[in-house]
Amino acid sequence: MMSEMVQRTVKCRICHNDKSFDVPIEGYLKWRAGELIQNALPSLSMAERELFISRTCGECWDSMFPDDDEEF
Repeated sequence: MMSEMVQRTVKCRICHNDKSFDVPIEGYLKWRAGELIQNALPSLSMAERELFISRTCGECWDSMFPDDDEEF
């Protein structure tokens, strides 16, 4: 049985771009009630989950924390 979906729009706090997602309402409500987002919404990518948590989109996150292959 398919879970009912709900559309959520999140605005990045850095670039102010809106991103919209269709998420299972049951998982979204579980996350809002305190469930870990990776357990409640496993279908979202890591970047999408981070946007929900910190309101920082993947592009802005990568700009703030670039991969650095340099070894110390």
